[in-house]
Amino acid sequence: MTRTAIRTATRTAGPLGRTGPLKYLAHTGVWLYTALLLVPLYYLVISSLKSNVGILTAPFSPFTGVQLGNFGKAMNQATLGPALLNQAYITLAASALTVVLAVPAAFALARAEGRIATAIERIFALGFLIPGFAALVPTVLLAISLNLFHTREFLILFLPASAMPLSVILLAQAMRTIPKELEESAVLDGAGSWRLLRSVYFPLSLPTLTVVLILNFLSFWNEYFFALVITGPDTAVRTAQVALPTLSQANASQYGVLAAGIVITLIPVYVLYAFFADKMEGAVLAGALKG
Repeated sequence: MTRTAIRTATRTAGPLGRTGPLKYLAHTGVWLYTALLLVPLYYLVISSLKSNVGILTAPFSPFTGVQLGNFGKAMNQATLGPALLNQAYITLAASALTVVLAVPAAFALARAEGRIATAIERIFALGFLIPGFAALVPTVLLAISLNLFHTREFLILFLPASAMPLSVILLAQAMRTIPKELEESAVLDGAGSWRLLRSVYFPLSLPTLTVVLILNFLSFWNEYFFALVITGPDTAVRTAQVALPTLSQANASQYGVLAAGIVITLIPVYVLYAFFADKMEGAVLAGALKG
């Protein structure tokens, strides 16, 4: 069958063709899923700009009970300014440390062969099976023994350890897809291991590294349980996720202030994704095509 005949048969394939009912059904499903994601976000944003009366009487109307002072109240009453700075400091420093540790480890695993390399990779994979709360007591004891309890620096050291399994496995799989001919060519030119990592493996793994950075950023930014235990109630070191629940205590009936505080903590996440969404989607698509 020629290519022209194949195209003609595909166009006239009926329900299974690209113009069949399944296409419209799929589009309808996508739009419904998008609406399920956007409606709660829309409700949250407009609630942050409204008074209690507006939220309760006209929950989806953006023009009823407008009250623009909710953001200022949330910032002042929960001291979100310093908390956001602490959150950004911990998240960025932990993300950078994770990359510094995960990239060389993934490079070594990608190039290694044999049972030892397989065993080491499986040990990394075992990290997915350990629930976070199971490590709480040893983590607290370690922080106390290092005199880093109730400090931001211990979180910077701890969070990369929790992110290493996923980061190393994803990067190692990406590095294994790099053609061996590139490595052999670089070795013939006199490149050593660090030169190979810097000039060959690292640049070609940037799409996957972008995905790892975004996933780690989201995980570190939204960390609450260990941040609450490690940093404690001290307003000088607590993160935004720990400071946010204090709004429910001071503003139990002011829903607009609570919504404004949530929106403030969500803004950095959406800004990051807006800048790197295309790179993340490209990396996922490239991985699917290689697979």
